[in-house]
Amino acid sequence: MSASPVRSPVTQPDLPGIRWPVLLRQAVTWVVAGIGGYLCSLIHLPLAWMIGALAFSSVLSWGFAVSLPARGRALALVVLGTSFGTGMTPTVFLQVLQDLPVMAGCALLTLTLGAALTRPLARFSGLEERTAFFCAVPGGVTVMPILAEAAQADTRPVTLSQTVRMVLVVLTIPLGVTALGGGDAVFLATATPVRPLALVLFLILALGAALLIARARVSNPWILGPLIFSMVVSASVGPPTGFPHWLINLAQVAMGAGLGVKLNRGFVMSSHRLLAVSAISTLILIALLASVAYAVAQLTDLDVPVVLLGMAPGGTPEMVVTAAALGVAVPMVLGFHLVRMLASNLLIGPMWRLYRALGHVSPS
Repeated sequence: MSASPVRSPVTQPDLPGIRWPVLLRQAVTWVVAGIGGYLCSLIHLPLAWMIGALAFSSVLSWGFAVSLPARGRALALVVLGTSFGTGMTPTVFLQVLQDLPVMAGCALLTLTLGAALTRPLARFSGLEERTAFFCAVPGGVTVMPILAEAAQADTRPVTLSQTVRMVLVVLTIPLGVTALGGGDAVFLATATPVRPLALVLFLILALGAALLIARARVSNPWILGPLIFSMVVSASVGPPTGFPHWLINLAQVAMGAGLGVKLNRGFVMSSHRLLAVSAISTLILIALLASVAYAVAQLTDLDVPVVLLGMAPGGTPEMVVTAAALGVAVPMVLGFHLVRMLASNLLIGPMWRLYRALGHVSPS
């Protein structure tokens, strides 16, 4: 949880509602994160703007009181989700529908392989197995703490472990996908001219879709609402507008900085042992899932990059952004993660109860 902001004296009588020190910290954080993204783009690093912003804002946070606007990540997800949805066509929709059984099987495999790491993670981190289970299963940094709390597990190690996993996935998976090459050309959206008025209206309506889904308490509403809305519109009447590159890059910077500022000194120093074990278990899980993804791709007509991103133990927004940045089939990757998100909400609780019933842990 973030600490409450410290109230500082108002230095500008004509603008009493603005906390100037907070705005200064936000400005510095944004500028440094943007510089990181730009420098990484110069060397053509995969997912450059997001990874650069993550790295630079993380380094900054160790010596500076970083700060970001509370809704910065949410607005970035609205922009990204809306832009990604413009790649949906009837042909793409039918392809996603056809591969739903594969997606469901991959979701179950991903959760099961994560659960299998519970005991080693508990042993080497010193956590009790209830908490270790929710650290090990790749259900996402948004969903897993909620499910852990419902199971009366300690949510703090769960949040830390899931955050470390997400950061490592963002730093490693794009390199592997780049080495494998792009995806199926049928999923690559054609360039659409940027129409400023249509763009503004499109984003306003997408924001409305996000707010509507948020009221229903659905996970990741800020990307899912705009993405679904944009897909429906694009599949029905075609994309109403393109998106300028600078806007997409800015949204990626916001996402990267949102992850980077979490890796501050207090967070990193809070549990060296858990951080190390979480990192090692994540790398093991990535290797296991990459092997499974390769096998699944060989047994189906799916591209290896699509299945690799679809099974990657990262969050839905991060993997969808990665797919878009690397020219991989965004709707397919989204389909994989939507199915896993649904499976996480429906199955992780019963999986924990089964794990406990099988005698792996003593009931508390």
